[in-house]
Amino acid sequence: MRIYIVDDDRNVVSILKQIITERKLGEICGTAVNGQEALEEVAAVNPDIVIADLLMPELDGISFAEKIKKILPELSVIMLSQVDSKEMVSRAYESGVEFYIHKPINAIEIENVLKNIEASRAMRRIIAKAQDLFAGSAAPQGMMPAEQPAARPVLMGSGKPYMQRLRGILQGIGISSESGSRDIMAIVEYLMEHDMDITETTLNELCGRLGQNPKSVEQRIRRAAFAGMVNLANKGLEDYADPVFNEYAARLYNFEQIRKEMNFIRGKSDKHGNVRIRNFISGLLAYCREA
Repeated sequence: MRIYIVDDDRNVVSILKQIITERKLGEICGTAVNGQEALEEVAAVNPDIVIADLLMPELDGISFAEKIKKILPELSVIMLSQVDSKEMVSRAYESGVEFYIHKPINAIEIENVLKNIEASRAMRRIIAKAQDLFAGSAAPQGMMPAEQPAARPVLMGSGKPYMQRLRGILQGIGISSESGSRDIMAIVEYLMEHDMDITETTLNELCGRLGQNPKSVEQRIRRAAFAGMVNLANKGLEDYADPVFNEYAARLYNFEQIRKEMNFIRGKSDKHGNVRIRNFISGLLAYCREA
């Protein structure tokens, strides 16, 4: 991946370059110290990813993201900031930012985010090719176009504040590119729209109502939720005061299980932490109802 860095703190630029180079996460194709300079150069360089600071002279990170996404809609933007304001984070995601990373920079978090974006971009390319392939395919023999099966309605309306909050949380714990994240969003949206709690139904029933194979969905959700636990455990090991770790470790997961996972990562235990899916979804619902 070709990565462009925008930050008026040259030390941050140097640290990012070192992380990306040493961990072989991509190629640095340019840097800038302010948003206006970057806007002109990024449009010409056309990178895959831009890592931009929120607070910059001449053009702030959110304005930069809004402008550059209009020029390069396929560009992936990562926002860096020391600001913890929920309103600011929400504005960043609304501007087209895919991930919001809190400073100080955490090497493991940078690596996880870049790998997630790489996987997500690869999946989008595969889907685009598949859509092109199917678009050129004729209807099955003997079936008129009007008789072709209707596509299942897609949930996840982007205009709903609670869905923006949910999307931000999944991005924050590093699982937005996991296949199970779409299942999580569909289930949470269904519960929100029907004013239900996870305690009022079962995951099996919910998957059935959404027209999905319950076992497959549960496996995808479990894998995604576990990946989130691993990401948070790594954050806690790097910096116990990390705001993302402190915000989500206890509310989405059992903190004792997070500590178990931290001990596993340290090599002090041979057992992973366990994820309770119902508690995880219940925690996400609570956040959505606060939006």
